[in-house]
Amino acid sequence: MRVTNAVASRKRRKRVLEAAKGFRFRRSKLYRYAADAVDHGQQYAYRDRRNRKRDFRCLWQVRINAAARAAGLTYSRFIEGLKAAQVAVDRKILADLAATDAPAFEQLVAIAKKALEEKNAKAKA
Repeated sequence: MRVTNAVASRKRRKRVLEAAKGFRFRRSKLYRYAADAVDHGQQYAYRDRRNRKRDFRCLWQVRINAAARAAGLTYSRFIEGLKAAQVAVDRKILADLAATDAPAFEQLVAIAKKALEEKNAKAKA
């Protein structure tokens, strides 16, 4: 007797076609094309879950840089000053403060400037 494995095959095909829901044309209707489209989509999803972290860090840096330059510092000098002052605030929080709470960000800039001056004074002495 020939065994067809019909139940498992149907389940696998159904799962792929459900994952392809919303795709256009034959990619959502026919298993052969849907399987390729779903595989390709999953590769993009895997890659872009990592790229999202990179993109957000870039966005935060741009926002911090813009606010720091408005206060008279560059991004790199601002971060250097915060490290010298041992202020442990990550870039996500800094970017949020820069966008929403300007007075708090100005205080951080003042702290960074003071720490940079002290660092330079130590280096000269």
